[in-house]
Amino acid sequence: MPNLPHPTARNSKKIILGVDPGIANTGYGVIESHGNRLVPRGFGNIRTSPRTAPEVRLKEIYDVITGLITEFAIENVVLEDIFFTKNTSSAFSVSEVKGIVKLAAAEADCPVTVYTPTQVKQAIVGYGKATKSQMQKMAQALLKLKEPPRPDHAADALALALCHARSYKVIELRKKHA
Repeated sequence: MPNLPHPTARNSKKIILGVDPGIANTGYGVIESHGNRLVPRGFGNIRTSPRTAPEVRLKEIYDVITGLITEFAIENVVLEDIFFTKNTSSAFSVSEVKGIVKLAAAEADCPVTVYTPTQVKQAIVGYGKATKSQMQKMAQALLKLKEPPRPDHAADALALALCHARSYKVIELRKKHA
């Protein structure tokens, strides 16, 4: 009888792209998840100029996201479900960025998962009202980084990817039993 891998071993590796959307700054974080082992693959910030036409800024972000999906063979894209109560013009531009990220993911046949800020904080720190500093320190610890990830947008994107790495198994089980 051949020595086959355990059924869960085949699906234990995931390469996840977290994206913190914004028209001026879009953070990204790529991690590889092997069960409980988390490996950072890359993170950073996509900056666009306010002097550039909005459609060109969106294309710049789209091109970088598409490149990341290809370069890292991304299997899952994760976004934050953002709620705006005051600045509606920001909400529109963030929604446009979320749309182009979803388009880039769809073109690569990558599923997109969305988490609320509270879900991310709960998954990373264990407390839904954790501070940005607490989130950065926990991301540093979980990914064994020498210092907290920066800039803030990249740290937020890494937190999204970490949240998914800690949650996707539960989500997949729920889908199977639904």
